[in-house]
Amino acid sequence: MVIRPARPSEAAELGALALRSKAHWGYDAEFIEACRVELTLDPDVLAAGRATVVEADGRVLGFITLTGAPPEGELDMLFVEPEAIGRGIGRQLMEHLRAQAPALGFRRLTIAADPHAEPFYLAMGAVRIGTIPSGSIPGRELPLMALDFAPAEAPHPAATTKA
Repeated sequence: MVIRPARPSEAAELGALALRSKAHWGYDAEFIEACRVELTLDPDVLAAGRATVVEADGRVLGFITLTGAPPEGELDMLFVEPEAIGRGIGRQLMEHLRAQAPALGFRRLTIAADPHAEPFYLAMGAVRIGTIPSGSIPGRELPLMALDFAPAEAPHPAATTKA
């Protein structure tokens, strides 16, 4: 499997993957249609380089997006092809994000999680900090989670002192 930046030309493909992944949890067609706009990816966002995919044999199996400005941002989307759920794709994407986000200056990411995904995010080290209204379904509340990163360790003073 390969982890690589998403390409702007993949926006429609990734949006369709997100809808398939959301439907995996048993939501009906009306619910999925209500989520369509929120799960549509902008090619310009992908061009900014904050979206990552996992692919195998030339096929995208999952993706993750990071939005916002340091020091606080948002894990905006994480979706895996339904037949690949449970194969470690989400974990690979989260590990990649855990390495990338602090290097980009992020100290905290919030996650408006689907209720079915909350256990996964808890296992990945996120904590629930409240709830947030759904952007797609009026009256629906989503778990609001946070993933904190330790500040980058400053170099030891002796390492920067010239003799």
